[in-house]
Amino acid sequence: GHILSGAVLETKALDELFPDWKEKGAPVTTKVTKDSFRFLTKSGSIPIPMVPGHPMNNHGNYIVRLGNFVRWLGKQAEELGVELYPGYAASEILYNEDGSVKGIATNDVGIHKDGSPKETFERGMELHAKMTIFGEGCHGHLTKQLYKTFNMRENCQPMTYGIGVKELWEIDPAKHQPGYVMHTVGWPTDMHTYGGSFMYHLDEGPLVAIGFVLGLDYKNPYLSPFQELQRWKTHPAVIDTFKGGRRIGYGARALNEGGIQCIPDLTFPGGCVIGCSAGFLNVPKVKGTHLAMKSGMLAAESVYEKLSEETTDTSLAAKKPTKYEERLKDSWVWKELYSVRNVRPSFHNPLGLYGGVMYTAFFYILCRGKEPWTLKHKGMDNTHLKRASECTPIEYPKPDGVITFDLLSSVALTGTNHDHDQPPHLTLIDDTVPVKNNLALYDGPEGRFCPAGVYEYVDTEDGLGKKLQINAQNCIHCKTCDIKDITQNINWVSPQGGEGPAYNGM
Repeated sequence: GHILSGAVLETKALDELFPDWKEKGAPVTTKVTKDSFRFLTKSGSIPIPMVPGHPMNNHGNYIVRLGNFVRWLGKQAEELGVELYPGYAASEILYNEDGSVKGIATNDVGIHKDGSPKETFERGMELHAKMTIFGEGCHGHLTKQLYKTFNMRENCQPMTYGIGVKELWEIDPAKHQPGYVMHTVGWPTDMHTYGGSFMYHLDEGPLVAIGFVLGLDYKNPYLSPFQELQRWKTHPAVIDTFKGGRRIGYGARALNEGGIQCIPDLTFPGGCVIGCSAGFLNVPKVKGTHLAMKSGMLAAESVYEKLSEETTDTSLAAKKPTKYEERLKDSWVWKELYSVRNVRPSFHNPLGLYGGVMYTAFFYILCRGKEPWTLKHKGMDNTHLKRASECTPIEYPKPDGVITFDLLSSVALTGTNHDHDQPPHLTLIDDTVPVKNNLALYDGPEGRFCPAGVYEYVDTEDGLGKKLQINAQNCIHCKTCDIKDITQNINWVSPQGGEGPAYNGM
């Protein structure tokens, strides 16, 4: 229910895991039949040739609704005897006396905002294991704690992120082209803001998935990822697709863009980290599902091997799946990530977008990423924001309610839900920081970088100032606030139970 992605799927890992996935009825049916990649100016569109080796070449891939695919994978797991606990959030890491990971605990439910129990109070569960594999998705709240506890990011660069804002449309059947994939770069962002769009025609509906991905290292505090998507839809190259159509879904999620330079140590006493929690994403391809799946498979093999070494050992003494990193670095996952390692950081140059595209064209497409150097990123995303006084406000057009929409009507499509009477899951380390720093110096950017209208500055009761109001019930768990907040004052923790967005196969 919380899964959201574009998504175009490379089936490499799926082929290894379930060679007979077609016979098993996997919801992977829309084969890519046509690709296009365009550079947009304010009113024009310049096609970019899809030469062999181009990262956006999707020949042989499939357009999927990832939520449906994950639901199918869950069914396969249950048939193999795996116990799933949908509706329960892992909220706490448990440790053994020696400091190793013992397992996790789910959170208590039925608690009032003040911490007192309701009549519906129910204690969470503790799940103990010899090894625990963390696969929470991008910027997982428990994985973040693991990194600090075991100093797992000591030998890598800070992760850099993007935010993907997505809509699902039911369009005029006459305009539907099942299997058609289009990506764009350029307008509406400027040359120094990393971003681009996607449009995927599914073979059902007639449905089209669209979205805009924006690097969270952007500088202008007035920029709104949500509004950039709305603006993009008005471009002459794409607007006709939406005329006569109806928007039926909306969502947003952060994604890793750091690549191999930002991958931390992957094991710790008592377990390991996989998938987007670790940072496995091919940035120029905008794909991570196949990498996440393969990393999970390699972790499972390594854990099984480690636990099989002493079959007579029934204790819960912590073990470390040491072979996991070794297997990963010998696999196609590492080779793929290494070949694209310089694409994202190459955009940090005086020519911005133009320099990055030229670098990618030569060193990645022509030279296959074999250059003998590795570029560095420019630090954590929250440090890139300039003060409001240094930037020009962005005037976004008013929504027309037909092709472009306001934020709150968009959030309504996510199906997100949180009981308002529960302990807060969006916590502030210092309550005074938002007004005295974020509002005073940056004009309150959290009201714009949040794609769900969670944060807004309102008048205080005495009318003499402003205060930050957190509408936590709107939260769609994208993690953008935890990443982009200027002083890292916002800490996202899990709400009760399975609350959050209810994406229908997004």
